[in-house]
This record gives sequence, C-alpha cells and structure tokens, in this order.
Amino acid sequence: MPALLNHLSVPAQSEAASGGIDRQRRALVFGAAAAAGAVALGFSPAQAAVRRSSLRSGIDMSARVSAARLDAEVAKAFPLFNAPAILPAFDAASAGAQVDVDLHRIVTTTRVPETGERLKVSGLLAVPAGKTGELPLLSWQHGTILSFDQVPSNLTKLADPAYQLSAAADSLETLFNVQRFAARGYAVVAADYVGKGPFRNGRGEGYAVKGVSVQTCLDMLAAGEVAMASLGLKPSKLFLHGWSQGALNTQWLHQALRRRSRPIAATAVASPFNDLNEAWSYWAGAQSFALPAGTTSYPALPNWISLCMIVALGSYELNYRLSGLLDSAIRPEYRAMARKYWEDYKVVADPQQPFPTGSDLLVPGFFERATDDRNSAFLRHLAANRASYWRYDSPIRFHYGLADEALHPAMVYRALSAGGHQAVGIPTANASHRATFLAGLYGDAASLGGAENVPTWFGKF
Repeated sequence: MPALLNHLSVPAQSEAASGGIDRQRRALVFGAAAAAGAVALGFSPAQAAVRRSSLRSGIDMSARVSAARLDAEVAKAFPLFNAPAILPAFDAASAGAQVDVDLHRIVTTTRVPETGERLKVSGLLAVPAGKTGELPLLSWQHGTILSFDQVPSNLTKLADPAYQLSAAADSLETLFNVQRFAARGYAVVAADYVGKGPFRNGRGEGYAVKGVSVQTCLDMLAAGEVAMASLGLKPSKLFLHGWSQGALNTQWLHQALRRRSRPIAATAVASPFNDLNEAWSYWAGAQSFALPAGTTSYPALPNWISLCMIVALGSYELNYRLSGLLDSAIRPEYRAMARKYWEDYKVVADPQQPFPTGSDLLVPGFFERATDDRNSAFLRHLAANRASYWRYDSPIRFHYGLADEALHPAMVYRALSAGGHQAVGIPTANASHRATFLAGLYGDAASLGGAENVPTWFGKF
C-alpha cells in the first residue's frame, strides 16, 4: 500500500491565481480571429459566425521560461520516466531546448455532447519566445492524472522563479513536450480536459468518454489558434501527439478533424489504448495475451489500474447518466471506497480493508452475462467509443512498449491492422508505460527499433 500511495498523485487542490504568477490580462480575441479559428477546424464561415460565442477565448496568465530552466526541469524529471532505464541520461548538449518559451494559460468554453452542459475550460499555449509569423502547431493530449490539478496549464506557475515542478503536482509529460517542441519552434496547445484544472467547479471528468474528450480538444485547439492570432502567430502544419489516455484522445481527435477535412501533417501516439472493451477485459483479468516475441516474461498490471477503472466508471455514470453504475459494477466490499475515490481522488490506507486489484474490483460475471442493465449499457458505450477501426490517410505512428505494464503490445495490433498503410507500429524493447512515452520523444534508432523519435520524424514534414 505505501508503494501505491507514493506512486499516486497528491490529492488535488484548486489552482488559485497567486504567488509570482504573471496576472496580466489580455484582451479577448473575437471577430475575424475567432471565425478564422473555427474555419480552420472545418466549419464553414457561416457556422464559424454562429460559433463565435463558444470561441471567446483568451490568455489570462503568462510566463516566460528560459531554455536553460526547461533543460534543468527536464533533467530532474527524466529519471522518473526512464524507469527501468532504457535510455541514456538526459543530455542538454544533444537534446536541449533551443530557445526560451512563452507559456500562456488559455480559457474557453466547451459543450459536453453527452449532457448538453456548457463549461469553462482551461489549457496551455506554449510558443517560442519572441516568435512572430507562421510556425507548426502541435496539439498535445496528456495522459491519465489521478488528481484534479496536474494539468498542462499548471506550467504557468513557472512564472515564479522559485517554483519547482514535481511529479505530485505538475504535468511533467507536458513539460517534456514543451521542451522538445515549443523550445524548438513549434506552438503547442494542450487541453486540461473537463473536470480538471482551475475551472472544474466540482464537476467530475470524462475519462475515456469520447464526446466530451473530443469536443474539449477541438475547442481548445480553436482557442489556441485564436490566442496565437492575438500574439501575431499563424499555424502552418498541424501535428498531433498523445500518450496513454491522451493517445486514445488523440486517435479520436485525429478522426474528428479528418471528418471535418482538416489536414493533419502527422500524428504520434504512445501507449495507444484503442479498443476499450479489450482494455477493460485485460485490466480485469478476464483476458490474457501471449508473451511478446523475444521476451520470457511480462510485467504484472500496476496497482493503480483499479483506480483508473473507478474513474472510468464514475465518468460514464456522470456523462451517460447511468445513475448508480459505480454500485452496480463494483463488488459490495469496495463500493464505499470507490465512491469516495471518485469524489476526492484520495487513497486512504486501511489495513482492515484490502485494496482492490483490477481483477477483483468488478462484480462476478461482469463480462459473461447481463449482471445489471447499467453494466450492459456501460459495455455498449465502451464498444461505441472504440478508436480501432479507422483508415488513416495521413501518417500516424503507434509507439508501444514491450514491457508496458498497462498496455500489452497485442492491444495495439487491432488499430494497426485496420489503419491502412499510413499506420505504423514502433515497438520499444523493455519499455514501461512511462518509458515508452519518453523514448518516443528522446530515443534514437537503437531504442526505437530503427525508427526516429517523434520530433525528428515530425521535422520531415
């Protein structure tokens, strides 16, 4: 249990505007800039005019971070992801930031398709300091955070020279993307997601819920483009990147953008969940896979998987109005713990109460028979939300680890086999869940089976 508690994020605190954070308020950008952002996402000019109210976006907090400070923070965070170590230690001489970066918290609204709610949401825009004109745009989708506030926009806290990023309070994965992309000439936009960040207002998230996840990413991408216009910047080519939960969101986002005919230069996803029913069966111990070729063992599922399952059940209960799903799906002895965790994301060690694993969290027969109408509806929603069966018409790479404790390599093959010739798998030997992501950003041909890392690959476009 102590290992579990050490691994997890600290309980969330609402992000307050305080300390040394830059409080400058920028004028909100409406009119032509908002319409241009909507048109870029595939809406007609008439639709764009109608949607201006939902694209009222602005920068409400900013920070400039030096290249040297970015490198120092990456050097500190690198070993946390490179575990067990499959890459050399971070080397600023070869992989360092090239320019200082301006970090902006952007605020917009989004509409939850599943419920009709209109919610205020936040995100991050990171751009090379002093840059004007055209530059490539990366939409980054972050992975699972078992707290409310380890979000991309938290990086604006670096406005305080004394602030130190930590795994418990900040989005280190976003730091890596900022250092690898924004500090090398890209604009980076990242949504905090509904139910996360300073404007959650007590609302639960939409973990692995397709509609709200996609719409939030679309609206934040549009808001980022509007904010870029206010800074004298214009996106050229669009790139997508995501890890874990964010890899699923990235596949959904890619598909939504292509349905709107938005060009995408290239996409990279790491630890890419795509078939949610398969993932759930695996997490719950109802499905197993053969050892990957060339391996003699495979890591056990991590102890935080059951918490991800609880968050998913709570998200589907909330967003699909499946009242009581947490109770109908979870064994009686774990229901109180699960309900409390869904409400506050706090794990309290109780030696009198065993902590559930994924394999003993769910009621007996969950995958074999109709145990409850809500459970059946949940499984149908999972199936409807699969990202697996899509023909990609622009390049996409699926990075997967051969020792990923949360995602077996076989769980990637469905999307690869159905994706067409533009979809390519990049296996990473001995890579854990975190190391798979890190290798995609900082690895080389030796660690990536002969492939380039994501920044080098994107640079070819």
